Amino acid sequence: MGTFILKKTMRVIVRSFIFAGLACAVALAAARAADPTVRRALPADPPDTLPSYTYTSTPPDVKAASVMVVDAKNGKVLYEKNADERRPPASTQKLLTALILSEDGDLDKEVTAEASDTWAEPVVLGLKPGDTYTRRQLLTVLLVHSVNDVARCLARDNAGNVDDFAVKMNRKAAELGMTNSHFVNPNGLPAPDQYSTARDMSRLALAAYANRTIRGIVCTKTLEFQFADGRVTEFKNTNRVLRSCSFCNGMKTGYTEAAGHCLIASGTSGGRDVIVVVLGDTTRYVWKDAYFLLAWGLEL
Repeated sequence: MGTFILKKTMRVIVRSFIFAGLACAVALAAARAADPTVRRALPADPPDTLPSYTYTSTPPDVKAASVMVVDAKNGKVLYEKNADERRPPASTQKLLTALILSEDGDLDKEVTAEASDTWAEPVVLGLKPGDTYTRRQLLTVLLVHSVNDVARCLARDNAGNVDDFAVKMNRKAAELGMTNSHFVNPNGLPAPDQYSTARDMSRLALAAYANRTIRGIVCTKTLEFQFADGRVTEFKNTNRVLRSCSFCNGMKTGYTEAAGHCLIASGTSGGRDVIVVVLGDTTRYVWKDAYFLLAWGLEL
């Protein structure tokens, strides 16, 4: 009798877990339908805390596959690790998209979203055909919240279509001396024959850091964004080093399963300006690695 009661109790518990799981799935689906900015298949944000840093004369030991640390004022290389190894740069390449757009100007011109702009996941603003924003609004949310549909919209508006914008990306990359890079799309989502290196991304970062428009955006820790339908949402910058570290003033995060965690971080202190590029890092170490390298570079 006792065994029968135990088995019956276990069946009830199992059914409860199943129903709870289904309820969570339904709730998540409803949330995504109500708010297309809900992130899909990404872990929850950890607290914005960084470990303490103690200066050493040698560069910090970091887990990132590829690293560059450069002086942002003169481009001098302060440290490198596998800097010429080809890797997918993920959303850090949105800095190249932003650089082209900011240099082409007319940022207060309105842009109307089209259906093709929405063909992107997992992190999206939720553009709908007919939505109208200024280029500046879209550029700002692109760099702060790293939304992939906005990158497509801006690229299509700038060049007519994504493929032609990729031509402009590669032309600009060549001008910057990015000789070991090739770009296929404006948002960094995985694509065949799309790659860069830590050295090349540092060259891009130097140009972006010198651009006043981009510098004014990437230091934004939180953004109040008004949607075309009047809704207002606050977005936190995806760069947790920026949100946690007083001397960090940018720049751009990136993540895909193929690329791992990537981060271009910039900082200023005591009259020094430093840029750090980390590619192929892990969830556990990316923020610590970039923070330690940035702190080290600024104290040289």
